[in-house]
Amino acid sequence: MRRRSLTLPTAIAAVALVVAAACVGQLRAQVQAKVFDAPLHPASNPVSSPSPQQVAGLFTEAVAPPPPQRALPTSADFGLLQARVQLATDDAAAAGATLSVAVLDRATNRLVSNGNGQIAGTASVAKLFIADDLLLREAAGGTALSTDDRQAVDLMLQSSDDGAAERFWGQDGGNAIITEVASRYGLASTTPPPDGRWWNTISSVTDLIRYYQKLLDGSGGLPAERAKIIVDDLDRSTPNGVDGYPQRFGIPEGLYAEPVAVKQGWMCCIGSDWMHLSTGLVGADHRYIMVV
Repeated sequence: MRRRSLTLPTAIAAVALVVAAACVGQLRAQVQAKVFDAPLHPASNPVSSPSPQQVAGLFTEAVAPPPPQRALPTSADFGLLQARVQLATDDAAAAGATLSVAVLDRATNRLVSNGNGQIAGTASVAKLFIADDLLLREAAGGTALSTDDRQAVDLMLQSSDDGAAERFWGQDGGNAIITEVASRYGLASTTPPPDGRWWNTISSVTDLIRYYQKLLDGSGGLPAERAKIIVDDLDRSTPNGVDGYPQRFGIPEGLYAEPVAVKQGWMCCIGSDWMHLSTGLVGADHRYIMVV
């Protein structure tokens, strides 16, 4: 979350690059402040997003070409990541941003975090929970999904379609969706939105790491074939959302040469703050889970 409006790719991509450069060279993290012309997804009420042309211009203006891609770290290299995360956090703070960061190596079960765990509203990342609940109920025979429903799920996860999220949220229980998913996955910090609006679902970086981990290993209760639907959709995340907003910030921007499966979230107006959230899986085998 930000203390003032900030273009995201440099801030979050810098942390993503931490994984790629954990043991070689110096992390090149620059965070540049930029005021957007219009709000995105407000914490209280949805409003019109800026045009794709406006947004694309801001991103082009703010982001320098990325440094050469480096290999993902080995288990031994991962031990150097904490210092790199702190460096990126300090650089962000100097530019007026507050970062929450967590990275899990699934092969060693080692977690690195900057300790700033709370997220005030998950924005469109809550669509993971909406899809998870819907697919579990289908697997249990509690509902049947039409071809249109399945396409809506794909669009909701790949291109962050708010219309699909609104429909499933309204017809499938609203706040109860979050309560059920949080209970199944053991997400202690994840709670339903106090105003009943899905994008204000509260979570933490460690809860989101846990969600992805248990989605992949099956211990969250979603059958493997249904979990694969979610992961495959995240693998196919589109460059722009349905609303035209660029979705390649953060993890995909920082690790542009690595296979990534991501769910992104963005919104404004949390008090005077803006929030961008980049979450997902890194590597062909999804070895790393990142939340920034």
